[in-house]
Amino acid sequence: MGVEVSVEGLTKSFGVQKIWQDVSLTLPSGEVSALLGPSGTGKSVFLKSLIGLLRPEQGKIFIDGTDILECSSRDLYEIRKLFGVLFQDGALFGSMNLYDNVAFPLREHTKKSESDVRKIVMEKLELTGLIGAETKLPGEISGGMRKRAGLARALVLDPEIILVDEPDSGLDPVRTTYISQTLIDINAEIDATILIVSHNINLARTVPDNIGMLFRRQLVMFGPREVLLTSDEPVVKQFLNGTMIGPIGMSEEKDEAQMAHEQALVDAGHHAGGVEDVEGIVPQMKATPGTPVRQAVGRRQERVRQIMHTLPQNAQVAIQESLDSTDPGHHTPAYSDAGQQEQDNSGHTNSGYDNSGYDNSGYDNSGHDNSGYDNSGYSDQGHGPSQGRGQ
Repeated sequence: MGVEVSVEGLTKSFGVQKIWQDVSLTLPSGEVSALLGPSGTGKSVFLKSLIGLLRPEQGKIFIDGTDILECSSRDLYEIRKLFGVLFQDGALFGSMNLYDNVAFPLREHTKKSESDVRKIVMEKLELTGLIGAETKLPGEISGGMRKRAGLARALVLDPEIILVDEPDSGLDPVRTTYISQTLIDINAEIDATILIVSHNINLARTVPDNIGMLFRRQLVMFGPREVLLTSDEPVVKQFLNGTMIGPIGMSEEKDEAQMAHEQALVDAGHHAGGVEDVEGIVPQMKATPGTPVRQAVGRRQERVRQIMHTLPQNAQVAIQESLDSTDPGHHTPAYSDAGQQEQDNSGHTNSGYDNSGYDNSGYDNSGHDNSGYDNSGYSDQGHGPSQGRGQ
């Protein structure tokens, strides 16, 4: 089974430019998670920090219980063997053909015979639709094919943690769906912990078990997929719908004057972008028939039952409806009037994700109280920038 990845109070800067600060979250072992956010919010930087390629100034990163920011270089080398990484550009060796690129981790980290290496490599190339292209160099194929080759290489060691940076980059919508299905099937096959960074809303709505979002140097929220998909936060609704109306601008720091101007244009009949109003929960992708049962589904159901009372009411209802449809008659509703009274005005208790692997990184502490919307640049009037943010 995949291992748990937990970060606490992570802060990263490049010189005087702060990328994000005080990020805390837990990727549950064996589940698929997605991290969303506008371009330039540090999503790729976050992935590189998880494998030790970049070093944050503050915080802790626990991989299977080991803090990689404190461990030795030898231990970090061993921990990195747990990872399979698909970088945004594929990161292939330009002088090697696709076969040798995919075979590289096996030759570097194992003592397998060349016949065994060939069997594994061809299996992963077939999985990613690259049979017949194994002798081509990266410069001789399309960007989408390079992306798929990078995914094949990330999978050859059957990793326990898979980091995927924008799997839809360079792919058409159909191939993106195939890659999404492949990731779900891989999770079913090897029960790996998977984190996907993406801008693709269809992927974000249908693939992950958990979703988080970065914006204005903060983790807006992270938790079960139903929390973000039912959220009323303006930045979340704008991002999911892909419209100009909301706090996200061409420059991340959109002010109230620009927001008012854009709203006036829309009121006058100008198209705000987006093709549909994205609301509610859509069915999650399932593993292809014939693959093993995805063990993450059962673990996630048990986990969300335990933390249900800490979540917003809309998310509770959506989760309960999902549980009712997949496990009818085997549980009692985890939300009630009494449970709702335990929540504060923002729909959350003070316990966050206690007792479920989310201590100090739940909805309160990393999304809405100390580092979320209220204190990350929004006033009460139209969600414009607060005065004196100092960032």
